Amino acid sequence: MRTIRTVTELRAALAVARREHTRVGLVPTMGAFHDGHRSLMRRAREECDVVVVSLFVNPSQFNEGADLRAYPRDERADAASAAELGVDYLFAPDASELYPNGFDTTVSVGRIGQILEGAHRGRAHFDAVATVVTKLLVITSPDAAYFGQKDAQQVLVVKQLIRDLNLPVELVVCPTVRDLDGVALSSRNLRLTPADREQARALKRALDATRDLVSGGEDDVARLQSEAVAELTGSGAQVDYFQIVDPATLAPLTTVAGPALAVVAASVGGVRLIDNQPIT
Repeated sequence: MRTIRTVTELRAALAVARREHTRVGLVPTMGAFHDGHRSLMRRAREECDVVVVSLFVNPSQFNEGADLRAYPRDERADAASAAELGVDYLFAPDASELYPNGFDTTVSVGRIGQILEGAHRGRAHFDAVATVVTKLLVITSPDAAYFGQKDAQQVLVVKQLIRDLNLPVELVVCPTVRDLDGVALSSRNLRLTPADREQARALKRALDATRDLVSGGEDDVARLQSEAVAELTGSGAQVDYFQIVDPATLAPLTTVAGPALAVVAASVGGVRLIDNQPIT
């Protein structure tokens, strides 16, 4: 595996691959690899001839400087993990490489980035996500880009920008990967104490309970949300939201009469976690 720091060097390397008519896959990450990241890399390795993993902690999508500083980083371990999985290129640029002096362009996806996480973290959050993902797609020009379902709203933001900007890339969405206790894998989990970890399990319990209630015939969203929030607050989690929404638009539902998505954001021990559960 080769670690690359500059856009020019990565484009030159991929130009050689494209002359051989190979399929290029991109896995965008912010590092601190866990089995969720590795599942994306394995899928890309199975489906593509050349696999690029980007490792870039995007400063513009953090609301607070303290959160950015606390974000876990271990490039050496990440590089070893990527190499073991057969990744061809690890693109690990400095911030100045992607945001040089004078950078003044923002990609904004509109409504889908203004609700749920966008409402709680501010519209600038998904503008930052959309901007950096667009840059990575333009830089690598992949045939396929791999994202995890855990970040369901991010997936829809990327889907929107790919469609609206006519980007010739296939969006491959891979299932959420969970630990043995049901907690969705996230780099932020490294910041959880054992007591925090116990509280974090409540997110999956609330999602599972919602799914089971719907399976049992409950369709009133207000009652479903009330039960879920009680589970979360009873565990000590600080709830930002628990909503049941349309899985394609994230529009809130009042009744579950078809496919739906339960989405949750809550903080435990000062660490903000998100999760979701498809409901049929």
